[in-house]
Amino acid sequence: METVARVAFVYVFLAVAFRVLGKRELNALSPFELVTLMLIPEIVSQALVREASLANALAGVSTLLVLVFLTSVLTHLSPRASKVIDGTPTVLVANGRILEEACNRQRIQPEEIVSEMHKSGLAHLSQVRWAILEADGDLTIIPEQGQPLPVARRRTPDVDA
Repeated sequence: METVARVAFVYVFLAVAFRVLGKRELNALSPFELVTLMLIPEIVSQALVREASLANALAGVSTLLVLVFLTSVLTHLSPRASKVIDGTPTVLVANGRILEEACNRQRIQPEEIVSEMHKSGLAHLSQVRWAILEADGDLTIIPEQGQPLPVARRRTPDVDA
């Protein structure tokens, strides 16, 4: 029964801590923040099975969350720190031409770019003005002028007559 109480306490503690951190930290984690937050189970696991003090585990998690918050504040206030911690976007396609050096540096295969083009409703590389690998890992496709902008496809439910 003590284990159940410990798990419930840690759950409530983390729910409150994530609420205090704010939506930005939960919505779009940088790789640095994600790896840091993955340390939480390692810190807490020992305390859940009574091999370590619950207070020590919560102190460790609190320290980790404060560091994540401070990193977030630092990257918000300093463009230089943001570039170092979060990285910068990389152009992979410019004016319909794949930039091989950039793709090799980011380890992106041309097939991945083509797949994202197709999702955006573009069939040919010549239709792409820019393909940008964002700092968060998303691939943004910007069509050439004159190309139709991608339209979100919505599936309509079948209606019985």
